[in-house]
Amino acid sequence: MKMKKILALALAGALSLSLLAGCGGGKATTSGDPQQGATTGSVTPESGTLTVSLASSPSKLDPIHYTGTYESQIIGQVCDRLIEYNDELDTYVPSLATSWEVSEDGLTYVFQIRQGVKFQNGEYCKGREMTAEDVAWSLNRSAQYSDMARLSMLDKAEVTGDWEVTCTLKSANAAFLTALTDAGNSIVAQEEVEGWGDNFGYNLTGTGAFVMEDFQLDEQAVLVANENYWMGVPNVQKLVFKFISDPTQTANALLAGEIDLATQLSGESINTVDKAGGDISLQKVEALQINYVRFNMQNGPTADPLVRQALIQSVDLDAVRSALYQYDEVKAAVLPLPYGSWGYDESLESLALPYDVEAAKEKLSQSSYPNGFEMDIYVSNTQERVTLCTLLQGYWSQIGVKLNIHSNEWGTFSDMAASGNADTYAMSWSWYPDPYFFLNNLFSSSQTSSNGNGALYVNEEVDELLQKAVETNDQEERAGYYSEVMRHAMEDYTGIYYAVPYNCYGINSRVQDFTARADGTLRFIVSDGEKVIRNTSVAD
Repeated sequence: MKMKKILALALAGALSLSLLAGCGGGKATTSGDPQQGATTGSVTPESGTLTVSLASSPSKLDPIHYTGTYESQIIGQVCDRLIEYNDELDTYVPSLATSWEVSEDGLTYVFQIRQGVKFQNGEYCKGREMTAEDVAWSLNRSAQYSDMARLSMLDKAEVTGDWEVTCTLKSANAAFLTALTDAGNSIVAQEEVEGWGDNFGYNLTGTGAFVMEDFQLDEQAVLVANENYWMGVPNVQKLVFKFISDPTQTANALLAGEIDLATQLSGESINTVDKAGGDISLQKVEALQINYVRFNMQNGPTADPLVRQALIQSVDLDAVRSALYQYDEVKAAVLPLPYGSWGYDESLESLALPYDVEAAKEKLSQSSYPNGFEMDIYVSNTQERVTLCTLLQGYWSQIGVKLNIHSNEWGTFSDMAASGNADTYAMSWSWYPDPYFFLNNLFSSSQTSSNGNGALYVNEEVDELLQKAVETNDQEERAGYYSEVMRHAMEDYTGIYYAVPYNCYGINSRVQDFTARADGTLRFIVSDGEKVIRNTSVAD
């Protein structure tokens, strides 16, 4: 009975907080019963225009500075990379590189660069042809200055032929090719970066399928088709990203015809879209994503492992998931890796601490804070995150912990999470099937200045295991190393890993040839390296 009361109070508090949080998102509004808008809509769609919702406003569109998926969705349309993943995430596909060779020792990668590719008509590059020099310069820039150390394994990239670039790694790294598919390693023109300086992100240009026409922080980004795109002209003539943080507003905007593709649906919005009928349908795909709460390992109360154990054991995760996710939008998680990764090891699930309030109280009584304490949690201003915090606030109050909630737009939150000053923070991590892109970012000591490991987890043995895992191409051997990394992370009580979500999309039937991907990446024109195999279109 007491637990039901905690959940009820928590959800009531979350409602008021989420309403405030929602005010900072997009400006989509609807009128009338949203069910009535399912088939007719209240807005006449613009011919050839695809309007897509994002759950938070991007703030850093320079590839080396982006920190969240919101930014990567836009960067990925404007810029290209050397290679890409296919839609199934199991094969590399040529992009700005037409082919590549790897040395036997795994230290050298030689790329043949595609000829005839033009940059968009930027202020400084004036639509000139992309060169091997641009590729080498962009990769070296990322290796040296990426906020998320996305090319930390690269020693140097150098031009070794008219249309050839050779990359030399610091040591063999089996994840290098996958790293090249990341939006943070996009190819850009040096003169554009230097000409715009700190404002380059807001004036982003590349070689991609779409040209950024307008960017309004907290409002929208407007992109138009690149008529000179090397792969062919996109069917979508205009691509508009609307920033809408409230999922209810997102669903209503879809039903009203204000958007065509709704991303990151959650909660009641899933049910709204699923039952809409008519031209509206729901698409779900299990995500390569983990939702979690991380504890500061070096500063504040959570530096004490007994405190971390107490915080973990005082939370009923089944009840939390039931409160947060009522529409089958997640799977229960245990480990800091999604099930879709080939490194997942179910034998480690038994390491998760069970829910036991009395055991939690006992742990806290033995800690450096036997009489309880006050701490802060930081999250982005989405309804789901705010509700999670309010639930944690209720659970942790049972053991004498007062939790102060701080919710901000993504850029402010991300900076705080990366600072090492947050007592605890909650977010999600989404990337590729290779465990490297989860475990290295979350637990390597080299990542303590990024939001991946802003919790300041430092373990020399883990660092050694992570290094060994990229020095071999044997996937089974790599999986063994990553299993040991996860064992350490669980036994060190690094956080609460509570959900693997589904990517839930609402889509209007006028959108044709769109594929929902497990990594959440939006791709509207896709090739196999030689020809276009998927080109999303919008029916009038």
